Amino acid sequence: MMTETHDICSGRLKATIRAQGGEIIALSDADGPLLWHGGPEWPRHTPVLFPIVGRLTDDTLIHEGRAYHLTQHGFARDSLFQWVERTPDRAVLELRESAETLERYPFRFVLQMIYELADDTLSVTTRVTNPAETTLICGVGAHPAFLWPLAQGVAKEAHRLGFLRAESGLGLGVTGGLLGPAIPLPFSGTELPLRDALFVDDAIVIPDAANRSVRFAALDAAGREIRALTVSWEGYRDLGIWSKPTGAPFLCIEPWFSMASPIGWQGEFADKPGILKLAPGESRDFVWRAAPHFIPTAASV
Repeated sequence: MMTETHDICSGRLKATIRAQGGEIIALSDADGPLLWHGGPEWPRHTPVLFPIVGRLTDDTLIHEGRAYHLTQHGFARDSLFQWVERTPDRAVLELRESAETLERYPFRFVLQMIYELADDTLSVTTRVTNPAETTLICGVGAHPAFLWPLAQGVAKEAHRLGFLRAESGLGLGVTGGLLGPAIPLPFSGTELPLRDALFVDDAIVIPDAANRSVRFAALDAAGREIRALTVSWEGYRDLGIWSKPTGAPFLCIEPWFSMASPIGWQGEFADKPGILKLAPGESRDFVWRAAPHFIPTAASV
């Protein structure tokens, strides 16, 4: 019987991948852990969001007039993936449809999670393939939770999310897991100041985000970075930023393709706003990367 977890290492990075959920459950560099370890505040680490992102109205998927019960973020995060490849710096897992998934989601699919470490960077590829002769309709999302505070002894408010360009459009509110009306984004120029109160109404949702990367940093009293990492993505379109407003020690930076249903929307799954459609035989890759920055201390310069 194959082991439940597999470790990969490269340079200063080490990661642990678990077959249950097909997710990465630990990531660390020379300065210690970077990823939330799971706990009573939230038991997950980097759940794989498939075949939906967020919730559907009444947790109901309608396809060709038939209703299916499909709960928030889909079933991949709670499924047992199969190992395809395991090497010292790479792991590949796979999930396919089953009689159980077809009762909740009437589509055939091949979902691969590809984890690689190289050049002090973690790359996570979600590869969705349509093996059927009909269109595959789905949403795909990443949900990595990073430690917040990122450095010991640093207040949560002494952290920032820095973007290359300002997100000048409107965000979307979240109510009961569904998308609410448009809201102003709480940016200060190209930065999003961080505090627990940001998440009192759930996630901050940026549809069709202008950025494809963000720098998450812990700052000292003089505003200098103590520890930082860049999260970047390809193939995804939207961005969610989330934590629990109860002082939970993690921050989720979530690239998505597709989002929750708008409040009051209920229709055919194929007509859901922003949904992904793959033709027979088509495959699509969605990639996110985490790259910690080595910040020299006074003792190392």
